[in-house]
Amino acid sequence: MRFLSFVVFLVLQIAFLPLAVVGFFIVGYKQMVVSKRLGVSQTMVEVINARWTMHVFDMREDMASARLADCVPNTSTFGLWLVLLPLWVKYKMSGAYFGYPRVPDEGREGYSDFMMARTLYIDRIIRRVLGDMDQFVLLGAGYDTRAYGEFKRDGTAIFELDQARNQELKIASLDRAGIDAAHVTFVPVDFSRDDTFEKLRAAGYDPTKKTIFLWEGVTLYLAEKDVRKTLRDVREHAPPGSVVVADFYAERFIRMGSGSLAKKTLEYTDETLGFGLSLATDYEQSLQGFVGGEGMSVGETFFLGSSGKKGPFMVVAELGV
Repeated sequence: MRFLSFVVFLVLQIAFLPLAVVGFFIVGYKQMVVSKRLGVSQTMVEVINARWTMHVFDMREDMASARLADCVPNTSTFGLWLVLLPLWVKYKMSGAYFGYPRVPDEGREGYSDFMMARTLYIDRIIRRVLGDMDQFVLLGAGYDTRAYGEFKRDGTAIFELDQARNQELKIASLDRAGIDAAHVTFVPVDFSRDDTFEKLRAAGYDPTKKTIFLWEGVTLYLAEKDVRKTLRDVREHAPPGSVVVADFYAERFIRMGSGSLAKKTLEYTDETLGFGLSLATDYEQSLQGFVGGEGMSVGETFFLGSSGKKGPFMVVAELGV
């Protein structure tokens, strides 16, 4: 069956090549041009595209992302299907992943895997610790849908924080998708100007209750001083036993993403890369030193690409308050 699925894949891939180019253009136009016109982040589109892909390829059950992706104005599931249909047919015939998307072995992740791997590793940490938490705070939530699926819990207060325009667009899209968001408290925040925890408290956050903070896909767009300030703020406004789940990126990843083309692409929607950790050597010690310097401890970690000669290009980490 795998051989037959490969033959079918080749035939479809050749036949669909012009359509795949069209699909790629549609998705790229929506992500960049439409996001620019709407005044929202283009990078949050990458998250919903990856979650939609994981859902349709049976890597991760996420009906909320599938429904939301159909309703947000700055991506196109039609375009995604044009690009991915041959791979999807091959997967459905053989039951095995081929090329993209895939679930790599830990430490053997490549750059093309990081969105999927990051999602799965973060899910693993949240799944383990959420039962002990009273509150769930998503910092820079974007199009994340964890609050509307597996991680929705009775008795757990959920807060989503993001820039006002990003959040307005998400709320409108959730409504169009028919996704109930009544259990979520949306807190619009300008992270560069507002006191995040002051706004959280005003929205009902209780600093005496154990909380899990999800900080995914954010640190690489900040300056080091802002990353450190956020960690200090969490430590000062959350009780012992609280947890931060965050991802940090290697300096070489930041340099690669700061190349002329990537830089211009990000700057098109006023986004730039910033903070990176030195992960080339002694990467565990580097993470420990950075986190420990802010009075927090390191729990479960996933160093993506750690089996490569250059060391990991990013890490997903559980940080204890």
